[in-house]
Amino acid sequence: MNELSTSLYDDSKRILENMDTVLLLFDTDLRLRYMNPAAEMLFQVSARNMLGQEAGSLIQCPEGLVETNLKRALSSGRHFTEREMPLPLSDQRSITIDCTVIPLVDVGREAGLLVEIRQIDRQLRISREEQLLSQHQATRDLIRGLAHEIKNPLGGLRGAAQLLEQELGDPSLAEYTQIIIDEADRLQSLVDGMLGPNKLPLFAEVNIHKLLERVAGLVLAETGQRIRIRRDYDPSIPDLYLDSDRIIQALLNIVRNAARALEQTEQASITLRTRILRQFTIVNLRHRLVVQIEIEDNGPGVPEEIREKLFFPMVSASEGGIGLGLSIAQSAINRHGGLVECRSEPGHTIFTILLPVENPNAKK
Repeated sequence: MNELSTSLYDDSKRILENMDTVLLLFDTDLRLRYMNPAAEMLFQVSARNMLGQEAGSLIQCPEGLVETNLKRALSSGRHFTEREMPLPLSDQRSITIDCTVIPLVDVGREAGLLVEIRQIDRQLRISREEQLLSQHQATRDLIRGLAHEIKNPLGGLRGAAQLLEQELGDPSLAEYTQIIIDEADRLQSLVDGMLGPNKLPLFAEVNIHKLLERVAGLVLAETGQRIRIRRDYDPSIPDLYLDSDRIIQALLNIVRNAARALEQTEQASITLRTRILRQFTIVNLRHRLVVQIEIEDNGPGVPEEIREKLFFPMVSASEGGIGLGLSIAQSAINRHGGLVECRSEPGHTIFTILLPVENPNAKK
């Protein structure tokens, strides 16, 4: 090998070993010939121990079709890509990937297969967060416009009823004008509730666990001994600069929803869990530290037909609910530069609240 070839080989090796993309090279017998460091990190194995192993022992393809898919690419000579496919890992985790299989059939060289794996969980999460935030903002703008159009005639209606009451000669007829006034007030309260708090936020440094404990105490007082609340707190979380009243209201709305969902559940439990995340992205903004709060219950789960619109006003999973709690919670967390998400299946529902330690919307 001449000096130029050696230099190109060294450069190629350095590029492969510093790529974030997982690269696996298999021979025609589907045995591993090469894996880059990114692959070692993903599969948590050493290349030295895996070289020569069959593809199926490393990649757990859905329905066990890894060998079938690789042989198809090898025989056809055409590459293919499977998008957004789940990939189970040895530590019981499952990630979402795009997987591209490329046949290597260069003349004069040994045939083989190059498998390129890109983990896309983060991109999917950011895309989902962008959509959630965009939908919520569009809904809030619509509500503000409707509230303005509703509140003006409501005020006139209420004022007219009061004037009419003063002019009535028969006091017994005041019962009817009072109904008009009471219903106008009720509609006014409903509109105000949809808009959320109208006072300026009051930011101060506070321990998030104190707020969680206050919420837990309120819910336990309301439900008695019917529900068990478990705590799993991360003591390393620093104090946060936030509006305590709004965060308490957001947490309380979510925990109360969980409690209502557990009314028919035996051995009902709610888990309050906190963790610190480092170098974490919320929507498109990367934060050095983010607090993750999870509110988990073992209830029946959120009905599938409303999961995508759960944070919209007037959408409720509970009978008799008016569907404002989660919308208000999302608005309060958004005001702190954070986001509320939900994932749910029967017997397992988790609301995740993400709050940056350094609130981008607060000014000290």
